[in-house]
Amino acid sequence: MGDVINLKRFKKRSEREQSAKQADANRARFGRTKAERALDERRKDRAADLLDQHKLNGGDAS
Repeated sequence: MGDVINLKRFKKRSEREQSAKQADANRARFGRTKAERALDERRKDRAADLLDQHKLNGGDAS
């Protein structure tokens, strides 16, 4: 005869494992360090400054 298992425990364990897999996927997809976010912010600011320097008469060219 096989081992007796508690179905509630089995279900909870499988849900926890699935949740952990999802969390790992999210960390890989969205996780960035503070330094990476700061670098992107500096790059964005620099690009905006360079674009502003090329405007004619400080207004719209249209």
